[in-house]
Formats: sequence, C-alpha cells, structure tokens
Amino acid sequence: MPAVLDADGGRLVTELVGGAAPTAGAAEELGRALTRTHAAGAPAFGAPPPGGPADARIGAAPMRNTPAPSWAEWYAADRLLPYLRTARDAGTLTGEDAGEIEAVADRLPELAGPAEPPARLHGDLWSGNVLWSRAGAVLIDPAAHGGHRETDLAMLALFGCPHLPTVLAAYDEAAPLAAGWRDRVPLHQLFPLLVHVVLFGGGYAAQAASAARAALRAR
Repeated sequence: MPAVLDADGGRLVTELVGGAAPTAGAAEELGRALTRTHAAGAPAFGAPPPGGPADARIGAAPMRNTPAPSWAEWYAADRLLPYLRTARDAGTLTGEDAGEIEAVADRLPELAGPAEPPARLHGDLWSGNVLWSRAGAVLIDPAAHGGHRETDLAMLALFGCPHLPTVLAAYDEAAPLAAGWRDRVPLHQLFPLLVHVVLFGGGYAAQAASAARAALRAR
C-alpha cells in the first residue's frame, strides 16, 4: 500500500502511485502478496486491525467489527443480516429475495467449507482499489478486519480484475485454497452485493438474490 503522508479527520494524503498497464507478472506477484497479507492473521473473525475501531466503514456504509468465535457465526451476524435488514426495511429487497438470503445465513455452518483460521483481509478488494504501477499492483482504501481469505478473492472476481486467472493461480500455488472454493465464490460475494444494495438501491438486489441461490445450490 502507498505510504500515508498525512491524516487529519476526513483527509488522507498518500504518496502518489504512478499508473502503468497491468501485466501478467504484476498479477502473479499480487496473488503471492495477498497470501502474505492473509497469513498475517487476526485474533478473531471480525477483529479490527491493531488500534482500529470497532465501528468502521466500507465505502459510505457502516461496518461493525465485533470478534466472534467462528466465521459462519460472524459472517451471518455482522456481515449478512445487518445489511439485509437495512435493505428490506428500505424496500429495496423483496420478501422472497430476503428469504433466500436469510436461508444462507441460517445454513452458513454447512455452507462455509473447511474451517480456516482468521485471515487479515483488505476487506474492500474490488478492482478500483487495485492500482497498477511500474512497480506492480498497489492496494488502497482497505476496510481491514479478520475474516475468511476467500472473501478478498471473491470480491476481486465480483467487479473484474485484470489478469484475474493469473492472480488466483499464483495465490493458490503459494497458499492452496480449500477444496470447493470456486463453488463458494457467490457466498463470499453476497456481503459486498448487500452493501451495494444498501448504498445504491435495488439495482443490485437481483444480483444479491442470485448469489444467495447459487450459494445454497453449492452445498
């Protein structure tokens, strides 16, 4: 990440990242670098970074960082259900779509895949937060917390990332992913999609409901 030069209230000044075209070599290094970030670990799922606040944000949406003993319990309580309730109360999710997402939350222990230790996530790893420079990929604007490493990779896939197959292959080679991880991509994409439903309205509701149905089928 670029060095922080100054921070004051709502203002953050970082060093300039000179732009460059993404390359396969930079994508490979991004995949390997992500394994090192994730391997740094966290005390618990939902744990903020050292010195970080419990009440954080992802974009303009509030994001609560409350430690929990298991990923399934935490992902349901602090990542899916709060945004589901907000979207349902605002009328941007139909009752049927909300029911699909609630079913995912109820069945998370069986949908989550093999247990993994908490990883230190970037937390908002969409393609706009990956800058490509002559020195390689640079990550900005994290919403860091302890989570499941598949979540960062799923978010990269959600909104597109140059050379994504190369990034994923390099990651999997350096730190092999658990069997069935590709089938769990929609499960991990459900959180950022719900955030987008809350922030930008019902245009994302169909995508969120589709991700929920895909997560339920992947069991």
